[in-house]
Amino acid sequence: MLVLSRKKGQAVVIQDSIEITVLEVDGDTVKLGISAPKEVPIVRKELLLSVKESNIDSVAQSTDLAALSAQLKKNKK
Repeated sequence: MLVLSRKKGQAVVIQDSIEITVLEVDGDTVKLGISAPKEVPIVRKELLLSVKESNIDSVAQSTDLAALSAQLKKNKK
């Protein structure tokens, strides 16, 4: 991991196409601005982890196929 110190208004450039700028520092909160090509996804880490956890939970749940089949038949009528 590369660790850098930046002040308000300073930026870091990644591969000539992604620029991260420090917009504001307020106590222990830092506001960042990120400029990147549209095809580069930018997602907050906690959101990404939450989605991954939700996907794992949904796969782990067992499904009562007989009850699901009965419900589908009932809905067709």
